[in-house]
Amino acid sequence: MRSRLTTQVLGFAGLTPFYVSLAGVALLEDYPRALSVQGFVIYSLAILCFLSGALWGRARSLPDRDQIGHLVISNGIVIFAVASVLTAQVVLAVLLLMLGYLALLWFERRTEETKNWYSAMRAQLTLGVVLAHLLYVGLNVVMLD
Repeated sequence: MRSRLTTQVLGFAGLTPFYVSLAGVALLEDYPRALSVQGFVIYSLAILCFLSGALWGRARSLPDRDQIGHLVISNGIVIFAVASVLTAQVVLAVLLLMLGYLALLWFERRTEETKNWYSAMRAQLTLGVVLAHLLYVGLNVVMLD
């Protein structure tokens, strides 16, 4: 039971850097704003790669016939995420990273046999992350005007 609580606390606390970076993008100027811009993208990349690694870890407990798909998707999402950031177009990178989160959640939902507290939490966290990414894109569009 304590590991469940710890997982939930850490999961929802993990949204904080997204929203702190958003506040920095909206409220700061010059170098501190640039750090917030980079921080958001780098943190998003790190978390998406972390979630892909968790998928890799779960694959190890599956029967051999089910492992291949999990392993390929896990690696594919990491490569996609890194390539997204390498576009050097911040808004495009953020939109692509957002798609990576949605793709990972979609794959997890399709391959899980039971829905439990963890799958519900993952959906809630993905919603929070997608909202942060959409707000980030919106802020960047407004700031360009």
